[in-house]
Amino acid sequence: MELFGFDNPVLQVYAIAAALTVLKVMGQGWMTVWRMMRSGEGLVSPEDLRPGPLNRAPDPRQLAVSDYVDRSRRMHRNDLENIPAFWIAGLLFVATDPALWLAQVLMYGFVAARAAHFVAYATGQSHEVRATFYTVGSLIVMAMAVLVLVGLAA
Repeated sequence: MELFGFDNPVLQVYAIAAALTVLKVMGQGWMTVWRMMRSGEGLVSPEDLRPGPLNRAPDPRQLAVSDYVDRSRRMHRNDLENIPAFWIAGLLFVATDPALWLAQVLMYGFVAARAAHFVAYATGQSHEVRATFYTVGSLIVMAMAVLVLVGLAA
């Protein structure tokens, strides 16, 4: 069995987790755009006030911060600060040939932590709630990175 062939069940777990998180990152960007179009608020650049098919009556107030739009933008930024580290650490972790159960716990645990973070952020939960889910995901990524280093040292 090749470590980086899809006959490796650990790589399959990584591929599923990575694909789900790609969809999360890209979907969050689309959610932000949808919220901007739905509300007509939360535009960020002066050129966004040029008339066009999606903004027929631009108004300078559209550049004001809109919590409805900005909440999604902050979730997207948070994803971009956290998920790429998972992609890298996860792929390196696959190279250590870990036990399948460990890969499943760590990788699916990360996906679950990010999903819970999304729900907490989208529903306006307190920082402590969001931080709990962030911490779980962060510790998982760090654990995979440490296990890669341990594997290299062995």
